[in-house]
Amino acid sequence: MAAGPRDGLLADITHVRQARTGRVSSWDQTGRNRDNWIVMPGEERVLADLQGPGCITHIWMTQSCRRQPGPGQIAPEVVGVPMLEIHNALGVSWEVHDPDYYRKIVLRMYWDDATTPSVIAPLGDFFGLLNSLSGSYESLPLSVSAKEPEEYSFGGSAAFNSWFQMPFGSRARITVENQNEVPYLQYFYIDYELYAEPLAEDVAYFHAHYRQQRPCAGWGPGLQTNSAEVATVPHLSAEGNYVALETEGAGHYVGCTLAVRHFQDTWWGEGDDMIFIDDDTWPPSLHGTGMEDYLGHAWGMQRNGYLMNGTIVHEADAPGFQHSYRFHLVDPVRFSRRIAVTFEHGHANHLADDWSSVAYWYQDTIAPGLSIPAVEDRLPLRPQESKVHASLPELTAEQQRARDAAAERMRTYEAERDRVRAARVPEIDAAERGNTENAAELRRRWLEGQR
Repeated sequence: MAAGPRDGLLADITHVRQARTGRVSSWDQTGRNRDNWIVMPGEERVLADLQGPGCITHIWMTQSCRRQPGPGQIAPEVVGVPMLEIHNALGVSWEVHDPDYYRKIVLRMYWDDATTPSVIAPLGDFFGLLNSLSGSYESLPLSVSAKEPEEYSFGGSAAFNSWFQMPFGSRARITVENQNEVPYLQYFYIDYELYAEPLAEDVAYFHAHYRQQRPCAGWGPGLQTNSAEVATVPHLSAEGNYVALETEGAGHYVGCTLAVRHFQDTWWGEGDDMIFIDDDTWPPSLHGTGMEDYLGHAWGMQRNGYLMNGTIVHEADAPGFQHSYRFHLVDPVRFSRRIAVTFEHGHANHLADDWSSVAYWYQDTIAPGLSIPAVEDRLPLRPQESKVHASLPELTAEQQRARDAAAERMRTYEAERDRVRAARVPEIDAAERGNTENAAELRRRWLEGQR
C-alpha cells in the first residue's frame, strides 16, 4: 500500500490533484484600472456563472456605498477612484457612508440547476459584518478586515474573505442584488477549481441562511438577568427559543455568526444552546449551559477571537451590540433527517432583544424555500443621535446668493454624476458576460487537455 501524508488541512496540499484553478473577478476587462462594478438601485448582478463539476474555494470582496450631501469641487468624470477619501472639512468633496448598506445588499448562491438559493443573506452578515456595524475578526473559514479609522462605525469600509469550500455538480451561480435606493461599488474575486470527473456521491452542498427575530418574544424583559425571580423559572422545551437553523435532509451544521442587540443593559447571554437532531423530543442531543459557553468564552464575552470562536464586535466597544461566532469545523454537528439549532434569549427566554444570525451547513440535497425578511425589516437598530434643527434667520442678499449657488452647483453635480454612473452600466453588462464566457473557455481548454 502506498504511503504518504494523511488527509487534513496541511497534509492535503502535498497531494497532486487532477483539477484546474480559475477565477472570476471585477477586473477591468478593457485593460484600464476601473476594477469595480457599479450595481444600480434595484439591480441584480451575476458575479459568477460557472460550469461544473467544481468547487468554489475562496471569495474576497470589498465594496463602497457613499452618499453626497453636497456637491464636490471635482467633476465626477475626472475622478479616477471610486471615492475621494478627502476629509469633508476641506470643502473639496462631501461624502458619507450609507450606514445601513451592508444590510441592503443580498448575496445569493445557487448550485446546479436549482431555482432557489442555497445561500441567502445580507452581504455583510454572510461574512460576519453584522448589523452593518464594522468590526475586524479572523477565523478559519471567514474574516473581516475593517479599515481602522472606521471600525465600530455603521457602513464602515471593510474587506471580506470566505474559505468555505462550496462544491457544485453542473453549475454554480453567485449574485448580488442592490435593494438600496442609491448605487454601490463592488470589488470581488471568486476563486474555484474544476474537476474532470463527477463529484463523489457523499459530497454535500454548502448552505448559509440569514435569520432574525425582532424582538424575541420575551416574557420578562423588565426583569433583571440572573435575578431570583428569573432564575427559578423552569424551561424544559424549545418553545420560544431563537431558531438559527431548521432544515431537513442529511448533513452537518458547521457554525454560525450571531448578533445580539441588547436593550436591558445587563447581560444578554444567560440562555442555553439547544440543538435538536432527527427524532429528538426532550432533551435535545446537545444541550448547553449559556451562550458565552456555546461561543467558547466564559464569564461573559471577551474581546478576543480564535480560529473557531470568539468576538467580532464587543459590547464594551459598541454599547448594546455583541457580535460573535462559533464554527464546528472539527466538531461538525451531524444529522440524518433533520436539525434545529436553537438558543434561549435570556434564561427561559425572558429577554426581548433583537437577534440575527447566519447559519452555515452542508447537506446532501438543496434546501428548498430559503428566504430573508424584506429590506425595511432587517435594517439595523442604530442608536439614535440627538440633533437640533434651527430655523433659518432672515438672510442677507449675500447669504441667499450663496445658498442659491450651492443648490445650482448641486443640481449640476448630480446630473453629471448620474450621467457617469449610467454610462458604466453597459460596461458592467459586458464584464458580466465576459466573466461567464472566459470561465466557459477556460473549462473547455482544460478538458480538451485532459483527453
